[in-house]
Amino acid sequence: MLQSIEGVYKNGNIQLSELPSDVSESRVIVTFLEPEKSPIQKQIMRFGMFSGNKQSTENDFEITEFHGDIEDGLDWS
Repeated sequence: MLQSIEGVYKNGNIQLSELPSDVSESRVIVTFLEPEKSPIQKQIMRFGMFSGNKQSTENDFEITEFHGDIEDGLDWS
Protein backbone atom coordinates (compact mmCIF):
# COMPACT_ATOMS: atom_id res chain seq x y z
CA MET A 1 0.00 0.00 0.00
CA LEU A 2 1.34 3.46 -0.91
CA GLN A 3 1.21 6.30 1.58
CA SER A 4 1.96 9.98 1.05
CA ILE A 5 3.11 12.07 3.98
CA GLU A 6 4.12 15.71 3.85
CA GLY A 7 7.47 16.74 5.22
CA VAL A 8 10.29 19.26 4.97
CA TYR A 9 13.83 18.76 3.65
CA LYS A 10 16.35 20.96 5.49
CA ASN A 11 20.14 20.68 5.85
CA GLY A 12 20.22 17.14 4.46
CA ASN A 13 17.43 15.80 6.70
CA ILE A 14 13.79 15.03 6.01
CA GLN A 15 11.33 15.84 8.77
CA LEU A 16 7.95 14.16 8.34
CA SER A 17 4.84 15.95 9.59
CA GLU A 18 3.48 12.59 10.85
CA LEU A 19 4.69 8.99 11.17
CA PRO A 20 3.45 6.48 8.59
CA SER A 21 1.07 3.85 9.94
CA ASP A 22 2.09 0.16 9.91
CA VAL A 23 5.55 0.87 8.41
CA SER A 24 8.77 0.12 10.26
CA GLU A 25 11.04 -0.02 7.18
CA SER A 26 10.38 0.68 3.53
CA ARG A 27 11.87 2.02 0.35
CA VAL A 28 10.82 5.58 -0.39
CA ILE A 29 10.56 7.99 -3.31
CA VAL A 30 11.18 11.63 -2.45
CA THR A 31 9.71 14.32 -4.70
CA PHE A 32 10.87 17.91 -4.27
CA LEU A 33 8.09 20.41 -4.86
CA GLU A 34 8.57 23.92 -6.22
CA PRO A 35 9.76 26.17 -3.38
CA GLU A 36 7.32 28.78 -2.15
CA LYS A 37 8.07 32.28 -3.32
CA SER A 38 9.93 34.36 -0.75
CA PRO A 39 7.71 36.84 1.01
CA ILE A 40 8.31 40.48 0.22
CA GLN A 41 10.73 41.92 2.72
CA LYS A 42 9.04 44.21 5.17
CA GLN A 43 9.81 47.88 4.97
CA ILE A 44 10.26 49.96 8.07
CA MET A 45 8.03 52.71 6.75
CA ARG A 46 6.26 53.35 3.48
CA PHE A 47 4.03 56.04 2.10
CA GLY A 48 0.45 55.80 3.41
CA MET A 49 1.06 52.85 5.74
CA PHE A 50 -0.86 54.26 8.70
CA SER A 51 -4.61 53.87 8.57
CA GLY A 52 -6.95 56.61 9.62
CA ASN A 53 -8.21 59.88 8.30
CA LYS A 54 -4.79 61.55 8.13
CA GLN A 55 -2.42 59.81 5.71
CA SER A 56 1.32 60.46 5.39
CA THR A 57 2.30 62.93 2.69
CA GLU A 58 5.53 63.49 0.76
CA ASN A 59 6.07 66.60 2.93
CA ASP A 60 5.98 64.43 6.08
CA PHE A 61 8.85 62.35 4.70
CA GLU A 62 10.86 65.41 3.63
CA ILE A 63 10.60 66.85 7.15
CA THR A 64 12.20 63.71 8.62
CA GLU A 65 15.22 63.64 6.28
CA PHE A 66 18.58 63.88 8.07
CA HIS A 67 20.78 66.77 6.93
CA GLY A 68 23.63 66.37 9.40
CA ASP A 69 24.21 67.63 12.90
CA ILE A 70 26.00 70.99 13.12
CA GLU A 71 27.16 70.31 16.68
CA ASP A 72 28.93 66.99 15.95
CA GLY A 73 31.84 68.69 14.13
CA LEU A 74 31.60 66.40 11.09
CA ASP A 75 31.42 67.51 7.47
CA TRP A 76 28.07 66.16 6.13
CA SER A 77 28.34 67.79 2.71
